Amino acid sequence: MAIRYWLAVASRDHVHNAVDLGIAQVNHGQRGGLDVMGEADGLVYYSPKAEYPDGETIREFTAIGRIAAGAPYQALSLDRRPWRRRVEYERDAEPARIRSMLGMLDFTRDSPQWGYQLRRGLIEISRHDFDVIRQAMQRPSADDRRFPEPRR
Repeated sequence: MAIRYWLAVASRDHVHNAVDLGIAQVNHGQRGGLDVMGEADGLVYYSPKAEYPDGETIREFTAIGRIAAGAPYQALSLDRRPWRRRVEYERDAEPARIRSMLGMLDFTRDSPQWGYQLRRGLIEISRHDFDVIRQAMQRPSADDRRFPEPRR
């Protein structure tokens, strides 16, 4: 089966919780989106806001990883039972703002209303888009870092 690539939308605080748990949860715990994901599929989270529901606007990619083996499962979480999938996240990934990538990504290029499609909470993206986002989220090596000028 071919590897596919997914972009899920959630606030940064929810994404951090998912990364800590090693899980994906989409559309407030609905199962449908998780059923279409397969093992080794790429997953990237985009966070329009820092906190749900009324946090600061950040518009960043906040996590990236691969779907792990196993089927979706239902978890017990306070008063509800959200559906989840296991994810192997790239723990050293750093947040990346979408603004600098708008002209490079297939799902945003030539589309002034690109954000509208994200209202679905989960969209399929191209491998190209996944690779561009992944590269932007990579932590620079020590050789690549620019150090500030010494103070005088």
